[in-house]
Amino acid sequence: MLHRDDALWVFNKPANVSLLRDRSGAPDLRHAITEEIAEPYLVHRLDKGTSGVLLVATTQASQSRLTQAFARHEVSKSYIAWVVGQFPDTGTQVIDLPLCRGRKSRYRVAGERGNIEHRNRRYTVPQDRKGVAAVTRARALSYTDTHTLLALRPQHGRTHQLRVHLSWTGYPIVGDHLYGRKSDPLQAAPRLMLHCRSLVILGERFVAPLPREFDPGFVEPG
Repeated sequence: MLHRDDALWVFNKPANVSLLRDRSGAPDLRHAITEEIAEPYLVHRLDKGTSGVLLVATTQASQSRLTQAFARHEVSKSYIAWVVGQFPDTGTQVIDLPLCRGRKSRYRVAGERGNIEHRNRRYTVPQDRKGVAAVTRARALSYTDTHTLLALRPQHGRTHQLRVHLSWTGYPIVGDHLYGRKSDPLQAAPRLMLHCRSLVILGERFVAPLPREFDPGFVEPG
């Protein structure tokens, strides 16, 4: 628990726990929350593998106010991620790649991977199919011989935006077997190495402590 009042609870969601019940039948976070809140109202979502800041409203009025802030893009979120490869060290990189639906519930860049260009610290692609705007700002924090620890700030909240952007630019998130290569030993991890570090909404900032696996140097080569 990061914050609690009459209208809003803020959790540090653990990795590998679904927000809602999934096919595995494993305990889900919403069910656990109902032991404390009779009727939790969801405001936004984090992928099962992602940890970090999660908002849950305790009233419909609070849910409406918060979801409207998300709809108006008045929310700022920052993430930390371990990725495979040596991400550019020339400051903040802007990944400006529109997204569209792909096959089997996946998402993809609305263009061809081979046409992605990286110039002046900006990734772009000629759009060759209908897509929605998606921009991510990324900055390298630390390196190992084979991995980079990144700070990420999505400008849009598209489904799987960070995972798709990083995979398509050649830096898949460690533990991401949906958009990365499951057989790659450099991607092996017991969890998706993506953590929502902070969230700012309606003038309030909530911060989730970093799990130990996000300490620089924790991911070892091989």
